Amino acid sequence: MDIHEYQAKEILEGYGVKIAEGGLAYSPEDAVQRAREIGGSVWAVKAQIHSGARGKAGGVKICFTHEEVEAAAESMLGKRLVTHQTGPEGKICSRLYIEAGTDIEKELYFSFLVDRSEERIVMVGSSQGGMEIEELAENNPDAIKKIYIDPAVGLLDFQAREMAFELGLDATQISHAVKFIRGCYCAMRELDANMLEVNPLVVTKSGELITLDAKMGFDDNALFRRPKVMELRDKTQEHPQEMAAADRGLSYVGLDGDIGCMINGAGLAMATMDMIKLAGGEPANFLDVGGGASAERTEKAFRLVLADKGVKAMLVNIFAGINRCDWIAEGVVHAVKKIDMKIPLIVRLSGTNVEEGRKIIAESGLPIITATTLAEAAEKAVLARNEQVAKEGAA
Repeated sequence: MDIHEYQAKEILEGYGVKIAEGGLAYSPEDAVQRAREIGGSVWAVKAQIHSGARGKAGGVKICFTHEEVEAAAESMLGKRLVTHQTGPEGKICSRLYIEAGTDIEKELYFSFLVDRSEERIVMVGSSQGGMEIEELAENNPDAIKKIYIDPAVGLLDFQAREMAFELGLDATQISHAVKFIRGCYCAMRELDANMLEVNPLVVTKSGELITLDAKMGFDDNALFRRPKVMELRDKTQEHPQEMAAADRGLSYVGLDGDIGCMINGAGLAMATMDMIKLAGGEPANFLDVGGGASAERTEKAFRLVLADKGVKAMLVNIFAGINRCDWIAEGVVHAVKKIDMKIPLIVRLSGTNVEEGRKIIAESGLPIITATTLAEAAEKAVLARNEQVAKEGAA
């Protein structure tokens, strides 16, 4: 789960991390009022969406008068911002963060990430902040410093000092940097975050360290024990199908293809998507219905897949271990009859009670295409998709 910049800053401030003064605005009038409350003569108006690279999309503007603040707010609120992270569909901006201008001397990059291959948290820093870390990694990888943290020991002071020196800070700033790093680490560990990024972390001309932008992501599987973090969820920033799936206990990830998938088991889902691509098609989603497959749950999964209007064919691939194929087949038949599908459906069943399941499908009287192997199912799904596209094109 991701959260907004202003929410991440509020969390970090509670852990002793210094941020610039700011306030939230939901209208141009609110934005001007926040600027007046902050005072000064320079303000940053920042669109609050779940994406980086907002500045390039017009989502961050520096203003020098209240009139400029109002105009900037007017240009962002209610608008769809498109960045390379949002994809072409973009994200709607419904709130702004108005922040006091900062007298910047130097911009740095800092983050904590979970490195699954190393099974440790990695601390990443660079003296070249303010730009996308992917660009920096490609153009100047030597500018990035990584320090791995043993989870059994935690962050040690010497590691924080080492990173502070790598960031190019002078001796008078090291103690402040250590406090900042420790605050970030504590926030990450104590709240079950899997990513914390500060870009840029700025050094002001007076020598202060200020978090100018912050991003945090949290482990969805740990949210049950972090109710205060869960309250920060903004559903308007989430993919509609992914949000609906999460609320129903299903694992769904939207993709760019047009062959919908309903599969049980993450590994089988990945293999199925690979086979679809190998057969010349493109999967429209990753959907793992998990171990339970009642008629009600199957219907919910069908509706999630079919909510994507770009889907031209649907493939159901179930390996029944704990489940039974006859239960799955009954759920599929129930869902198809209730939903009145208009696109081809391909079903491949394997495992417990597979013959009974296939019999239920065959005797249903529904135009369901069946397959016995994964390769056959993928090939039939691509063929059905092509026929559906041709049919729609001729209509």
